[in-house]
Amino acid sequence: MNHKFEIEAFYDGACPLCRREINMIHRLDKQNKILFTDISDSSLDIQSLGKSYDQLMSEMHARLPDGRWITGVEVFRRLYTVIGFRYLVLPTRLPVISQSLDFIYRIFAKKRLSMTGRCNNGNSACQTTYQKNEVEI
Repeated sequence: MNHKFEIEAFYDGACPLCRREINMIHRLDKQNKILFTDISDSSLDIQSLGKSYDQLMSEMHARLPDGRWITGVEVFRRLYTVIGFRYLVLPTRLPVISQSLDFIYRIFAKKRLSMTGRCNNGNSACQTTYQKNEVEI
């Protein structure tokens, strides 16, 4: 990871909801502190990341300059802090709010493909198993 960035966000560019959120964060990242990496990009060498495609698709991932990975709601906390919304992030660290957000995000992450019309055959395996080559962009 290039150390000029404070965080590298790995997102599913084929997910309309994910793309909308990332586009907004990207617009607000005036100092270019975030490196955005689209995991649906077929030119991305996922194996070089030390993560599998399924892992990256299962929930939001980000990598810090020191190489550590963070996942889930913590990624959004870091992204919003970097773009200057720390005052919005602080309450999300309170135990009750943090636990609630983590719970809601886990549900969303598990169901986001079906919620965005990418699992239209009702197959429950679609919620946990993803085939990179089957993602329509």
